[in-house]
Amino acid sequence: MGLGVTLTRFLIEQQRAYPSATGDFTTLLVDIATAAKVLSREVNKAGLIDLLGYQGRENIHGEQVQKLDHFANETFINILNHTGHLVGIASEEMDGIYQIPDRYPTGKYTLLMDPLDGSSNIDVNISIGSIFSIHRRRSAGREALMEDFLQPGERQVCAGYIIYGSSTMLVYSTGTGVHGFTLDPGIGEFLLSNENILTPNKGTIYSINEGNTLHWTSEISSYIEGVKKMGMTARYVGSLVADFHRNLLKGGIFLYPADRKNPEGKLRLLYEAAPLAFICEQAGGRATTGHEPVLKIQPKSLHQRIPLVIGSADNVAEMEACYRGADV
Repeated sequence: MGLGVTLTRFLIEQQRAYPSATGDFTTLLVDIATAAKVLSREVNKAGLIDLLGYQGRENIHGEQVQKLDHFANETFINILNHTGHLVGIASEEMDGIYQIPDRYPTGKYTLLMDPLDGSSNIDVNISIGSIFSIHRRRSAGREALMEDFLQPGERQVCAGYIIYGSSTMLVYSTGTGVHGFTLDPGIGEFLLSNENILTPNKGTIYSINEGNTLHWTSEISSYIEGVKKMGMTARYVGSLVADFHRNLLKGGIFLYPADRKNPEGKLRLLYEAAPLAFICEQAGGRATTGHEPVLKIQPKSLHQRIPLVIGSADNVAEMEACYRGADV
């Protein structure tokens, strides 16, 4: 399909490959794109409408909630809760499951999301993003149950992210490749800009928070020392979506591994690691904790954290070799 095609048309054309499709899933993605447009508009004028700074409360993870975090969470909920496509929503910003209000119909999908990843960077004008994951519900009945959300990443029917930077871009996969759409603010539409994204088998960029050097295990230290000797370039801005997006297109590896400070890992399995792993592997890359594939992990809780090593297949394989005691 030619570049410049709208997201809606692209989705409709994809839907035609499945004669039994009802259109619910297509409409759900279009609604997510609508929420992304609203957030893109607000992010670009955040300093002018009092959406910068902290809200004055902590989220489930003990982190200070930014005003923009709260706004993003409410935006997704308000745009998606009445459509009849979802049975429930789980968010990094909420303790438990958001049940669809009784006055609205429910559907067959669940949405898990990090409504605004990297929001602490908005004050300094660094790219931030939203991450989402869609599963088909497992239970029956009016209310969403925990089993509808606690599913391995390989069962995702769709995963995607939106990056709010010099342009706003939506990237998603339904298990048949990865496609990117750039928002044209002049017409208010996401237009196809990157069809069938494939990440290089090996890249020259490594992304890790080297401020944690003192907490690293010997395996991490060995790997980073090795890639420096190989001449790889360090690139890290502290916004997961931005770091991942750059490495997806250019090739490389992103690491937020387990260390002595965070032995269980830092990133959230359901809201960050699993959806990005799904996208990365659809683009030909790999995602692992260092010991097991991210997409195979059976979640135990909504806010479970794991280590994450993700990126070009050869780079990730080299990191795994370090965990096995081999040299880079």
